[in-house]
Order: sequence, then structure tokens, then C-alpha cells
Amino acid sequence: MAYFPDVDTIPFEGPGTKNRLAFRHYDPSATIEGQSMKDLMRFSVAYWHTFRGTGSDPFGGGTLQRPWDDGSDSVENALKRVDVAFEFMQKLGAPYYCFHDRDVSPEGASLAESHKNFDVIAKRLKEQQDATGIKLLWGTANLFSHPRYMHGAATSCNADVFAYSAAEVKKAIEITHELGGENYVFWGGREGYMNLFNTNMKRELDHLARFMHMAVDHAKSIGFTGQFLFEPKPKEPTKHQYDFDAAACLNFLRANDLMDHVKLNIETNHATLAGHTMMHELEYARIQNALGSIDANTGDLLLGWDTDQFPTDIYLTTQCMLVILEQGGLAPGGINFDAKVRRESFEPIDLFHAHIGGMDAFARGAKIAAAIRADGALTDIVKNRYRSYDDGIGAKIEAGTVSFADLEKYMLEKGEADANESGRQEMIENLINDYL
Repeated sequence: MAYFPDVDTIPFEGPGTKNRLAFRHYDPSATIEGQSMKDLMRFSVAYWHTFRGTGSDPFGGGTLQRPWDDGSDSVENALKRVDVAFEFMQKLGAPYYCFHDRDVSPEGASLAESHKNFDVIAKRLKEQQDATGIKLLWGTANLFSHPRYMHGAATSCNADVFAYSAAEVKKAIEITHELGGENYVFWGGREGYMNLFNTNMKRELDHLARFMHMAVDHAKSIGFTGQFLFEPKPKEPTKHQYDFDAAACLNFLRANDLMDHVKLNIETNHATLAGHTMMHELEYARIQNALGSIDANTGDLLLGWDTDQFPTDIYLTTQCMLVILEQGGLAPGGINFDAKVRRESFEPIDLFHAHIGGMDAFARGAKIAAAIRADGALTDIVKNRYRSYDDGIGAKIEAGTVSFADLEKYMLEKGEADANESGRQEMIENLINDYL
């Protein structure tokens, strides 16, 4: 049966179309810097928000109308949900999807029953992938919702919870591998602390590192060659989370000999909560060869929580695409819409409007970023700004061939530093606006 009978496959109709169920900028076959938009963007639908979201918030219950969902946590309902998801993604034209284990499969009365449920659902997911050509961008495990994870999972003070977490992640990696997933994500929803008086921080961080190494070892043992990803997230829900931002995550990976195995999955709303811009987090990861994938959303700057709204800000998507194009793309990662419709947007059709807007916003950002790059508008400005390091004393500094004593001698002979030049920040901001 059709779950979205009033929606056909979403077409590309160009900027002039009046059809709200059509793409204005996302043309899968159009090329940007030698890659098709489809291959460059690698758009993915987040199973948890799109097919499990209810519209609830801390002040009220669910509002979303999902006529196919009976509200139960049964395997039968989960199987139906898979069919709904693939009809939606096929009509949208999204080539990928992502999930947590508990998004797609209900938790059983025991670990064994949970594993059995997951196997049943994975079989249906595989059938739908084969039928539609839609692929799994990444899988992960939900190690934060169940009460057993109240103290964390890999960083829990309870060794049995650590063991349970390991069993859950082991199964999630195996299912991700079985479904051809191209990445696997670690997101430590509760890996942090509320009170340092009762916390052994070193021990918890050591346990988290041990956990990740176990995951890497298991992946090797079963032949899973997908990319492991670590997702920064500050403040919510714990007072301090160990994966606070890109810098904290990379420091952890480097300190624990994990840089060869794990890259970062960066999210816009998380960057904002950490006090950074998304462009900052992306660039910080990119320059260390650690940018693996992104969760595309945005927050509300007037609210202090993770609102996970769909990205529609062209300035934001242009900034993202400037970094992504500089890297040459995200593969095997992609752009995953970790975003949810507002509780007031409660009809099923709103799922299409939301994703169309997000895909168009990134496509438009990509076109703008490519034009900026083609003109060398920023490249020339940056190159000129740092030209004092291209030769002379600057080149020697970068080459590591001078000491403090050498630099002191140089300045004593010269007497004073060359005059600074304007950073032209306002001019550059105006320049970017010209492209928008």
C-alpha cells in the first residue's frame, strides 16, 4: 500500500517553479567541481526524527499525525515503519538513511530478544535497500535512552552497564556491516558527568578509549571496513560531556591512539551549543584530516537547547560547502538531516516540505561556494594576508630553521616590525553577500 498516496517522486523544476513539492536548486545530475550533486551531497534521512519523532517537547506530548503508526513498540509496527520510510525516501530521492538500533528495532525483554528483533528488522531493511537502491550511510547504537544508561554507557561507573553497552554496539556494528553501511558513529549521549565530586574523570576517559578500541578490533574481526565517526556534543543532557566539541574529541582520539581509526561527524546545532560556528568546527576537523560526515540542521539562537531544525539559512549552507568543497567532498560520509519538523507542522506532507527545503538550501550553498572558489575571491585575500611567510624570515619560521635567538637578532637589526594591514572584514562580508 502507498503511505504517501498524494505525493509523486519529487522532481527538479528549477528556481522559477511554483510547485512546493519540487526542487528548485537540488538537481542530482548537475555537477559542481566535477562531482554530481548526488555524489557531492550524499543526502541522508535521519530515521529517528523523521520516522520516530512524535512532536513532543518538555512541555507537552506528541502532536504529529502518523496514520501508519499504531503507537506500539511491536516488531510488526517496526516492520511497517520500514516500508513507510523507504517509500518516503524513494519519493524524496534521498540516496541514504541513518539509524540508531532502537530507532528501527524495538528493545526486547532481554538482550537476546533485542538482538532477535534487530535481526528481523534488518532483514526487511535489506530487502527494501535491494528493491530501491537506497543505502545505509551509517548506523549507531542508542546508549542513552534506557534507564540503565543513567550514569553513561562506556563511561558508566557500573561495569555491567559497560558490558551491556559493548554487546549492544557489537550487534549494531554487525547489522551495519550486514546492511552495507559505509560508516559507524559513536555518539556519547550520556558520556559525561553531572558532579565531579562523585566522578573519576581519568578512569571514565580510559574506559571510553578502551571501548572504542574494542569496537575497532571487532570491526576488523568481521571485515567491516566502514569509517568510524565520533560526534561532538556539549552540555545536553549532562553538565559536561567528554565529546564537547571537535577540539575535545580530537584531543581524546590523539591521546588514545585512535586517530587512524576515527574521524568526526559534525552537527550544526552542537557547534552552536559549544559556542562555535559550524564553519569553525568543520574547518578545525578538516585541517587535521578528521572531517568525516555532517549532521545538517540548525538551532534557534533565542533558545538554549538542541532544537534540531531543518537548515534553510543560505549563509550557513554556503559556509559549510566552502569547507566541504575545499576537502573535495565527504565520502564515505555525507550530509545527514538530523532534523525534525516542528510540533506545529504535524501532517505527513510536512516531512517532504522540510527535506526539500534542506536539500535545496545545501544545493544553493554549494553553487554559491563553488562560484566564490572559481573566482578565487577568498583564496587571493587569504594568500595575500599571509604573504610575509612566503619568503624571507617568514619562510624560515615555517621551515623551523630559526630559533628565538635568531628572531631576536633579526628584530634587533631591523628595529621594528613591518606595519600591519587591514583585515578588511567588512569588505569581505560584503563580498560574500554579493554572491548570495
